[in-house]
Amino acid sequence: MLDNEWKAILGWGDEELEELRISGYMFLRQGHYKKAILFFEALVILDPLSIYDFQTLGGLYLQIGENAKALGVLDQALRMQGDHLPTLLNKTKALFCLNRIDEASAIAVYLTSCDDSIIANDAEALLMSYPKKTIKKPVALSN
Repeated sequence: MLDNEWKAILGWGDEELEELRISGYMFLRQGHYKKAILFFEALVILDPLSIYDFQTLGGLYLQIGENAKALGVLDQALRMQGDHLPTLLNKTKALFCLNRIDEASAIAVYLTSCDDSIIANDAEALLMSYPKKTIKKPVALSN
């Protein structure tokens, strides 16, 4: 069954989807992330072209520490809108949390040069929080 057939089976239109979205957002605003996730997981099935729902679901997964799930959903959102800076920033956070430091650092460096100062500053903070791992050479002991 195609994902978009669910709306027809349920007899739902845009109004019902918006009600579901608002309900999920209310749980998000209250800090009930796991409850909000249930709404947005349903929304990405019922409305698979809604970039906002994928972006929000990815951010929610990131918020509860489900970093691998967050990365997968954020990548889906970026396939729909690859230049969405907040989504790129969330992807960077997920990559850092998954210890994919080089990949995350490359995106963060890119984001530090963007015109949006909030995104640029957050990217800079991520770079400072997750310094690249360097291998220190052992110091030779002199006798």
